[in-house]
Formats: sequence, structure tokens, C-alpha cells
Amino acid sequence: MAYELYYWPGIQGRGEFVRLALEEAGADYVDVARVANGEFALATLLENGDFARPPFAPPFLKDRDLIIGQTAAILLYLGDRHDLAPKDAPGRLWVHQIQLTIADLIGEAHDTHHPLGADLYYREQMPEALRRAATFRKERIPKYLGWFERILIRNREGAGYLVGDGISYADLSLFQAVEGLAYAFPKGAETALADAPHVAALRRSIAQRPRIRAYLESDRRIQFNEQDIFRRYPELDRD
Repeated sequence: MAYELYYWPGIQGRGEFVRLALEEAGADYVDVARVANGEFALATLLENGDFARPPFAPPFLKDRDLIIGQTAAILLYLGDRHDLAPKDAPGRLWVHQIQLTIADLIGEAHDTHHPLGADLYYREQMPEALRRAATFRKERIPKYLGWFERILIRNREGAGYLVGDGISYADLSLFQAVEGLAYAFPKGAETALADAPHVAALRRSIAQRPRIRAYLESDRRIQFNEQDIFRRYPELDRD
């Protein structure tokens, strides 16, 4: 049976990290909210689902009777099932740790344009956003990418991967994070990537993987937009 992925239909968001793993694995899945009556099905399952372990919010993945919420938990599950994580416990936990750090990066990226809260429009918090974005560009992006760069350099088992000698879901997620940074902060990301050549190389190599390339060129890939986690507001990318 096909996996059922439940996520909002108009944005990449956190669901995109799951989509990339499913695409790389060649897994059969339905992006539920993007089919007829899908948003209703998402809302119904989220609000009225009769199960003991309800997810807090999308994304969540349904595999037969099992429902898994939270991006990192979904990827932990898919990594085991589709050879996108090491089999040994230390390697498996290391990939999970990297994924959780990527989640921190994603949260900080979102908060550059909504530093006071999601209940306010961007224009209502622009002064605070300008200050938050400046720190994010100059300090936080280089710090995060520098950490990933060190991991790539120190992984002697496999050139170009974060963990071991093969691709993991963390590699796919880092690709997506860098793509988002390059969209939202093209100047800041370019500067940071110049000091992280291994991260830049990983981004290029992931984009050329056959299944990922086909996905990126298809209409299944939702384009970045200003309703998403990564939003391009030019004033937030200026010195």
C-alpha cells in the first residue's frame, strides 16, 4: 500500500523534507492534500481522527494503521525502511541528531520574518524582523553551515556524505535547507557557502541524483513562495 503524506498543499514547508526522502527512495506515496478533497481529508484526520496517538500538526505520515507525526520522527522511520540511514545504532542516532539540528536551523529561518509570532503579519513586525534577520545572516547561517562543513570533512568513510559511505535522509534535508536559504537570503547564503565548499558540493550532487532531479523538474515540486518557511523579503538580505 502507498504511504499517505499529510501536509499543506501550497507550500514546501516541513513536508518537503519527507517528500525528498520518499522521492529518493522511489516509494509509492500519495500527497493527500494535493488530490481531490484532500484538504478536507487532512483536516478531518487531524481534528477528528479516532486514534490514541494523534499528531500535533502536519506533516504526518500514514502507513497502514500507523500514523507518525513530526518531520524528524517520520524520517527516522523512513530511514530504517528505505536504507536512508545506517543500520548500526550509533550511526542511526547520529543521522537523527543531524536532522534535529537542521530542524533548529529551519525554525530560526522562519523566525527571521515572524520574530514576534505567527499571529502577526510580517509588516506588523518588520523592525524586529530586520534585526533578527541581520543576526541570522551574519552569525547563525555561517555557524550552522560551518558545523555541517566540519561533519562532511571528518566523515572519512564516504566522500561527499554526512554519515557513512552512502546517502542518508540528513543529506537530503541539508540540501533542502540550503535551497531554502539560497532562496530567502541569496546574498547571505552565497557568502556563507563560499566558506563551506563541501556543503555547496553536497547541494550540487543531491540535485543531480536521478530521482531527485526528476522530482525537482516535475510539477510535484512546489515552488518557494512567501507563505512558506523560507520567504524572500529583499530588505532582510541587505547589510
